[in-house]
Amino acid sequence: MSRIGRKPVLIPSGVEVQIDAGSIRVKGPKGELRQDRIPRVNLQQDKKSITVSPMESAKLSRKDRALWGLARQLLSNMVEGVTKGYDKKLEIEGVGYRAAVEGQDLVLTVGYSKPIRFPIPTGLQIVVEKNLITVSGASKERVGQFAATVKRVRPVEPYKGKGIRYQGQFVRRKLGKKAVVSAGKA
Repeated sequence: MSRIGRKPVLIPSGVEVQIDAGSIRVKGPKGELRQDRIPRVNLQQDKKSITVSPMESAKLSRKDRALWGLARQLLSNMVEGVTKGYDKKLEIEGVGYRAAVEGQDLVLTVGYSKPIRFPIPTGLQIVVEKNLITVSGASKERVGQFAATVKRVRPVEPYKGKGIRYQGQFVRRKLGKKAVVSAGKA
C-alpha cells in the first residue's frame, strides 16, 4: 500500500480546486496551476480535502502504487504552490562572475566570451542581489527546472570552487598540482 497516497490533501481557505475528466486546476493567492490527470487513480473531493485512491483496490501492481503516491504528491505540491509558493537560491562565485535581470531576460556573465541570456518563463520571478539569484514561483517543477538550467551554464569546478551552485551546496575541493608535488617530495 502507498503510505503517501493514503494521506488526504487538505485544501486551505482561499484555494479553489476543480477536477475535470482530463485535468486538475488549482487556483489560489499565488497563481493558478493546471495538471493533466494521472491514469488509474480516482480523486474524491470533499469540502476541505481531496482523497486519492487507486482504480482497482483488489491487487495493486507496483506501477499502480507508484502512480497513486505520485498523483497525491503532485496535487499536494500544486496546493502548496498556490498558497506559499516555492523558491530556489543560486550562488555565483568567481572573479567577474555576475548576473542581472534585463527586461524579461536573466543575463549571466560567467567567464565566457559573451553574456548568456535566459528568457524568464511566465509565472516565475527572478531577483538578483549581488551574487545571489532567487528563482520563485507557484510551480515546484518549473522553479526547479529553471534553477537547474541556470546552474548547468557554469558548473562548480573542484579546484577553485568557481561557478554557479545552490545556496548551501557543499562542493568537495581537490588539491592542486602544487600541493600534490610538494607532498610527494617530503
